[in-house]
Amino acid sequence: MDKYGDVLNLLIEALQTNSASTEVQAKHAPTEVNEHAFEIPVGVSNRHIHLSQNDLYSLFGEWYQLKKAKDLSQPGQYACNETVTICGPKGAIEKVRILGPLRSKTQVEILEGDTFKLGITTQPRMSGDLKGTPGITIIGPIGSVQLTEGLIIAKRHIHMTPADAERLGVDDRQIVSIEFNGPRGGILNNVAIRANAAFALECHIDTEEANAMGVKSSTKVKLIRPFS
Repeated sequence: MDKYGDVLNLLIEALQTNSASTEVQAKHAPTEVNEHAFEIPVGVSNRHIHLSQNDLYSLFGEWYQLKKAKDLSQPGQYACNETVTICGPKGAIEKVRILGPLRSKTQVEILEGDTFKLGITTQPRMSGDLKGTPGITIIGPIGSVQLTEGLIIAKRHIHMTPADAERLGVDDRQIVSIEFNGPRGGILNNVAIRANAAFALECHIDTEEANAMGVKSSTKVKLIRPFS
């Protein structure tokens, strides 16, 4: 009977050891990462213009009020019914959409290909970074405005809240890379983070970049390589 008791004790001890080992392995096992956690919706921008109050009056008449066509994805931003013509030394582009609300300074955002038609060279800039940028002529239904600066190609960027930035492990104004999937997918570098409580999570690229990557309305990008 003692022999059976010894065997039983050994079996119990073995079971307890295996159970403890399993608990340790589970505790130290790597946490599964949701691959969709770092996916970001994409918004595609065509050429457009943001007007100041004074320039709006010069182009459309005193006390003119812009008419909202539709809300955009970013809170408080909207597309207007009104369009203008922009003119450079070599040519003009008609029906450039105005976006609201009004700003303190007029800013014209164009595509890389537009520079050849207009005959003006400009560089990718963040919105509002207008110092040293070229000017352009804007023509409205009532009058025209000659800007001395304000023409940019919009630098690709990602809008997000500070909470989004913390979750994604990035900081405001940090430069990151993003990856697109699909037949024409690839990687884009030099993407700026813009973190602000007023923003909604969305990656903004222009139509040229979207066409190159085969972007559709349902496309999402993956944040893959943040760097300083």
